[in-house]
Amino acid sequence: MQRYFINSLYRENDPIIITGDDYHHMVRVMRMKEEDEVFVVFKDQASAITRIETISSDAVELSIVQWETSTKELPIKVTIASGLPKGDKLELIFQKGTELGATRFIPFNADRSIVKWDDKKAKKKTERWEKIVKEAAEQSHRLLVPEVSAPVSLKQLIQEPFEYKLVAYEEDARAGEKGNLSKVLTSIEPGQSILVVFGPEGGLSEKEIELLRSEGFLTCGLGPRILRTETAPLYVLSAVSYQLELMR
Repeated sequence: MQRYFINSLYRENDPIIITGDDYHHMVRVMRMKEEDEVFVVFKDQASAITRIETISSDAVELSIVQWETSTKELPIKVTIASGLPKGDKLELIFQKGTELGATRFIPFNADRSIVKWDDKKAKKKTERWEKIVKEAAEQSHRLLVPEVSAPVSLKQLIQEPFEYKLVAYEEDARAGEKGNLSKVLTSIEPGQSILVVFGPEGGLSEKEIELLRSEGFLTCGLGPRILRTETAPLYVLSAVSYQLELMR
């Protein structure tokens, strides 16, 4: 069953209306008709099975059939901060990271980032990223669409308030460090937030690591293997799910 996000709250007796791209997807792509059912997620993360009542030339009207009661979200808020990588790796992180439960994505300009952010293409680029995470959230039956920020500097990134702050650092992995990620995931409580920072292809510079450590970030290894910049965030999100959803 398809899932669609509505940027408003549910109000009893008010019609539930789908327009725009979602209307096109429902009517033109999925060929839905009256009496078909879809999931709808409202702005406050309330979700329900709905039935199509009417289809007009530019809108679909729905009615509630049954409210969903199960949760699909991680018990903690995970923000992934990625040093700008090459090619479409960032889009892969956004898509798969959304499927794995990330709450927010913050790209940043790292010392070793080869790609440089083009302000002229910023609007088009961020719109594409937002579409990627929205579609991934629909596919994975999320209750929220993760926020995607425009790229920031590392100094801007460290000003973000989080209860836990980690940095995936390959030198820690080479040195055999394997306790810090586990320690944080054992200590963190439901509802709390964590920011995890990942470098680009060349990793983070020593200067960046020193700055992050001075701001309270805890460096950690992600096992004995050195992971690619697009793989490491998915490893951490999987570890979060295992520790906080499967083990608790």
